[in-house]
Amino acid sequence: MHIVNTAQAAAWNGPEGANWAAQSERDDPVNGALTEALLSAAAIGPEDRVLDIGCGTGETTRLAARLAVRGRVLGVDLSALMLDHARAAATSAGLRNVEFTAGDVQVHPFPGDEFDVAISQFGIMFFADPVAAFGNVRHALRPGGRLAFVCPRGMADNAWYVAPMSALHGERDPARLPDSAMFSLADPARLTEVLGRAGFTDVRPRPVDVPMAFGADMAEAAEGFLGSGPVLAVLQQECGPSVEAAREILVEALRRYEGPDGVRIPGAHWLVTARRP
Repeated sequence: MHIVNTAQAAAWNGPEGANWAAQSERDDPVNGALTEALLSAAAIGPEDRVLDIGCGTGETTRLAARLAVRGRVLGVDLSALMLDHARAAATSAGLRNVEFTAGDVQVHPFPGDEFDVAISQFGIMFFADPVAAFGNVRHALRPGGRLAFVCPRGMADNAWYVAPMSALHGERDPARLPDSAMFSLADPARLTEVLGRAGFTDVRPRPVDVPMAFGADMAEAAEGFLGSGPVLAVLQQECGPSVEAAREILVEALRRYEGPDGVRIPGAHWLVTARRP
């Protein structure tokens, strides 16, 4: 596997990838409501060939495979840890029209004109060169092929990021929080420009506001956040809190979001569709 996005490869093959692999065992996936919106926008047909970009543990890949019953689905991700879970889950589900490969989407040698639709849920914000990466995805799509993905809008609009990170940094103003690559495509003008330069047309971002599920209770939610990249970065700072102190801070910060259905935190996202000419 040729990798140019080495920093992200290290993160997703380390503690952060292990954390998300563990999160995949939960009954209520973090992004369940967004997944429904994404698959509806992608309009996957029974004979479609589907590319899932940054597929992680393969939830969206498996759901796409159930829609493309006479087609096939390829999930691509940098994380060997998460791909192991993805393959095991697909085998357990008896899905024979899905496969997974480790790859850096920016440079992966996809066959040209191969796929009818490409999808991604939170898998496209971390490209080292987004124009090159989306250009490679365009190359993989057939003429007229569709692209549909979900990414976060502005940091300040996403309480699932601001609430825990503000508490850990002791910062009330979200604008003063450290920048995160998670929000690299939050600006719709930049998003549209990147996709246009990559060769896509009919680029349409539309806002989708849905809560994110972070566990059955605050303890489970805090444990999930403790293994996330942004929180790990805080813990690794020279003057950062201990794990136990951070856990207490997170539980207190998340308390307001706990309800009968677990911990649900508001999120603001873009659902983006585009086409290869």
